[in-house]
Amino acid sequence: MAYDETNVFAKILRGEIPAQKVFEDDDVIVFMDAMPQTPGHTLVVPKAPSRNLLDADPAVLAKILPVVQKVAKAVQRAFAADGISIFQYNEASGGQSVFHLHFHVVPRHEGVPLARHAGKFEDAGVLAANAEKIRKALAA
Repeated sequence: MAYDETNVFAKILRGEIPAQKVFEDDDVIVFMDAMPQTPGHTLVVPKAPSRNLLDADPAVLAKILPVVQKVAKAVQRAFAADGISIFQYNEASGGQSVFHLHFHVVPRHEGVPLARHAGKFEDAGVLAANAEKIRKALAA
């Protein structure tokens, strides 16, 4: 299937929709998930238009995966997480709902289940505070 320029992440990349940014460089943007499954749920998104992992240019993957790792370490520190889950979905039947390649970085705490990833937007102030925690951990 073709890449859809109207997907929500493409709109965020163009500045048409606000996002609580954590990190950005020439190739990647990192921002808070608006409907987090845990506090600190972060998205790592390449700027290059890729529908998902299946059609991504290997050069894009080579640039994004080190950022995923760096962000995962920072999120784990920032939220004193016992572990980190990395989710990446491909096509609707694989669980993908936004058709722009992205990686979910989700801090996990022993015995705490994940919230549903739909239906309720987090308060903007909470997202801003969580983004700042991660930015500080990235800088440390």
